[in-house]
Amino acid sequence: MSNSSNDLSGKIALVTGGSRGIGKAIATELGGRGATVIINYLKNHSAAQATVDELEAAGITATRIKAHVGDEAAVESLVGKIEKEFGRLDILVNNAASGVMRPAAELSAKHWDWTLDINARGPWMLAVAASRLMPEGSRIINLSSPGSTRVLPAYFAVGVSKAAIEAVTRYLAVELGPKGIAVNTVSAGFVMTDAIDAFPDELGVKDIASRPTPAGRVIFPEDVAKVVAMMCGADSEMIRGQVIMVDGGETLRHQ
Repeated sequence: MSNSSNDLSGKIALVTGGSRGIGKAIATELGGRGATVIINYLKNHSAAQATVDELEAAGITATRIKAHVGDEAAVESLVGKIEKEFGRLDILVNNAASGVMRPAAELSAKHWDWTLDINARGPWMLAVAASRLMPEGSRIINLSSPGSTRVLPAYFAVGVSKAAIEAVTRYLAVELGPKGIAVNTVSAGFVMTDAIDAFPDELGVKDIASRPTPAGRVIFPEDVAKVVAMMCGADSEMIRGQVIMVDGGETLRHQ
């Protein structure tokens, strides 16, 4: 590794929702910088195992643990398994996200609970539980999107949950600061992954994701992964409670 500040050798990293899309790219990037990677997933065993196989083929030490991060008991169990197998955790990436894509008037309380539990409550509970295993210098990175502050079509519950996770980040950055744990958010613009397919075609979100940003090209999962990895390195020590936007400048434009 030419740049020692990028070196994550010996670090144990947990990436929730790590079997595909941005989560998979983050797992690959952290592993490529030397970290041992634990992938958490909810439903798709085969996708999770395929990702682990892929990481191992690239010389990365990886394993998978199934857990529903919106469930309190499952979070405790997940952290317990990590403690038993590894004894500690250095990096937590709260990437797992779900949500019901409907306007506010068409949303039920059940949809709200599902979205907020996975996207905001889960990261809070997992961060607190994981912090018990975290030595000084550890990192917690939460994933957000521009929908936390901008209004996107049919994005009500998800947008509210992303606003919540950004607030969770600020509070945890202060509360966990004395333990030497840095907490930040990386917000990803429209990245071409399966998640974009959740938006109905008529909303034109695919068009936004596939057009060049002011940086001259679209955003790839790897672009987000590199910033997450950078935020896990030694150089980011004094960045606390911030939202780092990775969107190629797209949200600067008045649509």
